Amino acid sequence: MDPPYNTGQEKWVYNDNVNHPKIKKWLGEVVGKDGEDLTRHDKWLCMMYPRLKLLSKLLAEDGVVFVSIDDNEHSSLLLLMDEIFGKNNFITNFIWQKKKGGGNDSRFVAIEHEYVVTYAKNKKDLEKWFLPYDAKYLKRYKEKDDKGMFFWDTFMRASGKQYYPIVCPDGSILENDKNGDPLSWLRSEPRFKSDLEKGEVRIIKIREEWTVHFKQYKSKGKKPRSILNNIGTNSDAKSSLYDIFQEQKVFDYSKPFDLVSNLCSIITKDNDIILDSFAGSGTTAQAVVHLNNQDNGNRKFILVELEEYADRITAERVKRVLSNEDFIGKKNDSTEYSFDFYELGKPIFKDNENLNEEVGEDKIRNYIYYTETKEPLKRPQSKETKYLLDNYQDTGYYFYYEKDSLTTLDNNSLGIITELQEQYIIYADVCLLDEAYMLNKNIIFKKIPRDIKRF
Repeated sequence: MDPPYNTGQEKWVYNDNVNHPKIKKWLGEVVGKDGEDLTRHDKWLCMMYPRLKLLSKLLAEDGVVFVSIDDNEHSSLLLLMDEIFGKNNFITNFIWQKKKGGGNDSRFVAIEHEYVVTYAKNKKDLEKWFLPYDAKYLKRYKEKDDKGMFFWDTFMRASGKQYYPIVCPDGSILENDKNGDPLSWLRSEPRFKSDLEKGEVRIIKIREEWTVHFKQYKSKGKKPRSILNNIGTNSDAKSSLYDIFQEQKVFDYSKPFDLVSNLCSIITKDNDIILDSFAGSGTTAQAVVHLNNQDNGNRKFILVELEEYADRITAERVKRVLSNEDFIGKKNDSTEYSFDFYELGKPIFKDNENLNEEVGEDKIRNYIYYTETKEPLKRPQSKETKYLLDNYQDTGYYFYYEKDSLTTLDNNSLGIITELQEQYIIYADVCLLDEAYMLNKNIIFKKIPRDIKRF
């Protein structure tokens, strides 16, 4: 996530759904500068806390959260993360170089870095992290055996300064280098002889000269560094957006997609889902697809953006990069990319916990059926089965609802049950049936709106 840094220059608006009267007064107000807005940091903390709390619930058990931030709220963010994720799940503060060459925009020193605060859901369960080797490095691995890929390299004049002659396959002695100086070796003579017998060492003639090659096994990758550089700057991100939107300036604070791609390459597997709850210009989508094209992965992304530019900039960027390999790299011939864009609808419940009838009965019916079965409601409503949602696993689900009147579940209204099932779950406003009768008939009553599940 890349939330507002709360610099006092961003003009972000506190627009959360809150009930506390002291916080409600902030709604719709532009968050001002220090000195002008004494509650600026309070607003930021109140905005961040519920989002981080929700993300901690959504995060996979082996998941990791990365949060971009600068010095303005870095210390506050660490306190929030410690409280929500646990201090023992802190991994590191990645430091990345956001610009090069200093700058005149800082009063005292040129601020060239930002942070990526990193926490795990369960740090103790995480595997070790490795960054994959690049293609140029992997070309060094020419051979393969049952232990994996390896290459052969010459270790003459090693720092160990262990001197001994080597007998070559033709009987000649390899003892001095071209300058006549004694050859020194990385390994002791007994180990050299043992490795030679096991095939861990080869003595090979190349262009009429004998050379000694030692096997070096490839590891899973290289350890990621806590200081990230040479992966793009804010200036690179601005240039990239300029190219995508054909020389239009559309966004001020975009991150370089290489930064996000680099972080994702450390911790994600082929089929993982990456959620960005402050999507901004859509950098994460481009980063995920670019990474997929590099390693033939099948990662998916979910972007969330509450600002008015979500369709005009965020979704539009995704459309453009998916259709142009210049922005995401060459894709596999069998790969097809697509994405869906949704707008958040009206809430199912009003502030007084009653159903929000402006949503429409169809959406309410869909919502209730999903809360019960975790399946989408595909059966259309009909006159004959007006109150039936659908049958699922031998249970009939009924929503006995009328917009302009109360519904009562009694002996006279049992005719709403139109299809025989082993059990019935019926939502209604009131129930007058005897508990023993309902138990005998396998009927479960749920009161509208009290018993409708809230997420």
